[in-house]
Amino acid sequence: MQVSVETTSPIERRVTVQVPASQVDQAVDARLKETAHRVRLNGFRPGKVPMTVIRQRFGRDTRNEVVSELMRQHYVQAITQESLNPAGYPSIEPTVNEAGKDLEFTATLEIYPQIELKSIEGTEVERPQAEIVDSDVDEMIETLRKQNASWTDVERAAAEGDQVTIDFEGFIDDEAFEGGKAEGHQLVLGAGSFIPGFEDQLVGAKAGDEPEVKVTFPDNYQAEHLAGKEATFKTKVHNVQEQQLPEINAEFTQQFGVEDGDLDAFKAEVRKNMQRELDTAIENRVKQQIIDALKKANDVTVPQGLIQQETEGLKRQAAQQFGLGQDFDVSQLPDELFAEQANSRVQVGLLLAEVVSQHELDASDDEIRAYVEELAGQYQQPEQLVEHYLGNEQMKNQVKSAVLENKAVDKLLEQAQVKDVSMSYQEALQAAQQQSEEESESTSEEEKNDENA
Repeated sequence: MQVSVETTSPIERRVTVQVPASQVDQAVDARLKETAHRVRLNGFRPGKVPMTVIRQRFGRDTRNEVVSELMRQHYVQAITQESLNPAGYPSIEPTVNEAGKDLEFTATLEIYPQIELKSIEGTEVERPQAEIVDSDVDEMIETLRKQNASWTDVERAAAEGDQVTIDFEGFIDDEAFEGGKAEGHQLVLGAGSFIPGFEDQLVGAKAGDEPEVKVTFPDNYQAEHLAGKEATFKTKVHNVQEQQLPEINAEFTQQFGVEDGDLDAFKAEVRKNMQRELDTAIENRVKQQIIDALKKANDVTVPQGLIQQETEGLKRQAAQQFGLGQDFDVSQLPDELFAEQANSRVQVGLLLAEVVSQHELDASDDEIRAYVEELAGQYQQPEQLVEHYLGNEQMKNQVKSAVLENKAVDKLLEQAQVKDVSMSYQEALQAAQQQSEEESESTSEEEKNDENA
């Protein structure tokens, strides 16, 4: 076997492989002899079909099968011999495939980029310092009550905070537009779930009223054909309901693991969950700043094969989250919806993997168990969840990757200048959320710039 490697880009290689004709012919002959033993043809006894007939009937297809297998086998041997680390699947094409001649084929593949990791020394990182106070706990309890509220019909006009059940149909220039119609839709006034101004115009309406609602779609509305347009919605109000908050009793607190309805115990449980959420928000905010600095300092060419693999994974996650079922064909979801996120995730994964490699980081079984136990602590019957994770090799490896990622971030954090910033509980949560949104917008803008370039 002769192998030559051509560098076609920093992460792409074209491998040309030659396989001796004698090896191909021997493999074809052996496969045809196997065929002769098992094939049944009219006019011949089993196993007695002449080889000339076998070659005539099956020679071409057999050679194609053998050549396909040999190309796959020799591709693996070639990349091993040349110490290539493929990222994704290759494109393999025969260039010479004739009887009596050496088989020649090319394999075009992407490889993992060689990363010379640049330091983020001196990066400034803000770390929120927040404390949960009693008023935060009280506010959270009110939020939990609203989330578990019931709705009761009332005869009066709708006020902010009420829920109305409506039919509506939207028109632009007296023409109905697609997606602007619904029946029996439940809408909480003041929740901000509809176009700005829509809910305000239903305040004061009663059951049976048919108010016309006039709004202007935001300029950045996701449906471009509606962005910035003035629309009129014809509506019909079927009923008005007011919110009934549940009492804080045993029935209510049992949902949160407090069986006897003890208020102090309930508040303690709520505070514990809020502290977990706060710790996660602070950790994510610090982590995202480190990752942003790492990406800024290290420009990495990301293999398209890895991006495609990540895109497929994100599609499956989305299908699961939206309850589309296991039989749903994820190819129906357009790649463009996930490409930006996939590119960013692959880039970060490559960089953090290099940090792990350079510092020879590892995760012990005890560290993996501790991570899973902390994760399971927010669920009922956490012991079962821990054993489920640790008893499944694939899940355990995912946890190990998460532990290593955190260790890599901690290692990078040693290079940064950390500034503690005092915040309230809500400010800390909002800061983490805002940073996540800014990162998403930044990634989107980078993608647009790349396309324009």
